[in-house]
Amino acid sequence: MAIASTNPATGEIVERFEELTAGQLEDRLARAAAESYRLTSVEDRAGWLRAAADHLENEADDVAELIVTEMGKTLRAARQEVAKCVAGLRFYAEHGPGFLRDVDGDGESVGARHTYVTYQPIGTVLAVMPWNLPLWQAMRFAAPALMAGNVGLLKHASNVPQCALYMERLFREAGFPEDVFQTLLIPSGKVAQVLRDPRVAAATLTGSEPAGRSVASIAGEEIKKVVLELGGSDPFIVMPSTDLDRATDVAVVARTLNNGQSCINGKRFFVHEDIADAFIEKFVAKMGALVVGDPMDQDTDIGPLATESGRQDVEDYVEDAVGKGATVLVGGERPDRPGWYYPPTVLSGTTPEMRMYHEEVFGPVAQVFVVSSLEEALREANGHPYGLGSNLWSEDEAERALFVRDVQSGMAFINGHTTSYPEIPFGGAKRSGYGRELSDLGMREFMNAKTVWVGG
Repeated sequence: MAIASTNPATGEIVERFEELTAGQLEDRLARAAAESYRLTSVEDRAGWLRAAADHLENEADDVAELIVTEMGKTLRAARQEVAKCVAGLRFYAEHGPGFLRDVDGDGESVGARHTYVTYQPIGTVLAVMPWNLPLWQAMRFAAPALMAGNVGLLKHASNVPQCALYMERLFREAGFPEDVFQTLLIPSGKVAQVLRDPRVAAATLTGSEPAGRSVASIAGEEIKKVVLELGGSDPFIVMPSTDLDRATDVAVVARTLNNGQSCINGKRFFVHEDIADAFIEKFVAKMGALVVGDPMDQDTDIGPLATESGRQDVEDYVEDAVGKGATVLVGGERPDRPGWYYPPTVLSGTTPEMRMYHEEVFGPVAQVFVVSSLEEALREANGHPYGLGSNLWSEDEAERALFVRDVQSGMAFINGHTTSYPEIPFGGAKRSGYGRELSDLGMREFMNAKTVWVGG
């Protein structure tokens, strides 16, 4: 894929970028400042993160417009993404020093005067990041990694080069030492070369299952740590005890967040038969009432999909399902206008022979299923190969406990939709990947937990 900014609302190319030459790539790898940066103080790193947060906050409007131009989310959503990045930077500036403190052990029980665990950076980490949250996806790697004393190499998606270059500039202008965070404008085909380089210690990838499989294979051959956050087809289970107005309001947000292009969107809606008709009526009406339009317009609810091929994929999923017997309750046809738009769509009657039943639809398309019990909903939810997030709407404590115990996912949200917060771990199970981002766990993924034993 060419490295270029293309406005999804118009289909027009905004700017093209040259990929790094072999010599330029080697120069950037050689300049990665892991050895010197690991010796910087925790206080300095926290100060630089705070400066980055202030800098980003001051430029929030311009950065939000840049996000909209490159990947098409609404301006309102882009501003929320920028605000989340600011919060993430400040969280690690405040709490990172505590996460890095040595942890004392019981020296006497192992014949020592003193034992402890000290957390040390591992060096240069390659981040392969997607376009759907072009700042936040990269920031939730960068903030904890830089706080930990690691240095970062960002290989961003080829359709968001301006966001990628902004990340590098942000950290440089915040005062971080030169070459601590570098953006690599390279195609996907060069990721293997970078990951195999002995100067690169580890990698993190957010993206598709095939991309994750490729990176994990290389990391395995090289014996390098890797964190994978892959696809998701999150279940959204609704039981009779819940408030249907609130549940349907959140269901719409859960499916259409980021124009429906998030791994943690609610995608499969399992509704108890006692409330199915009422839920579906409200959900379909609210999905159909969303305004599809110019993402820069404050009144727009849904902007275009990020790429032309992405919209075609969504259309193909819907056409495949309808051709095999599924029913479109709302949406289902692309609007006649420039740009890569697709309307909020709800389908019923999807079955195992349809592609979308087993795969992830990366667009604002919801599947609704009627179930007779929570146990049936969990069986259906767990039958999917992905296990990223999950959602239950219920006021029944026994149902909540059963859901938490039995749902096969990395995250379980009750009476809310799956989202990411700096304060809590983020990650999946099954084919949605492994490892964790955010919180103290995300920081420690790329640290050496060194055991120290001191004799008497």
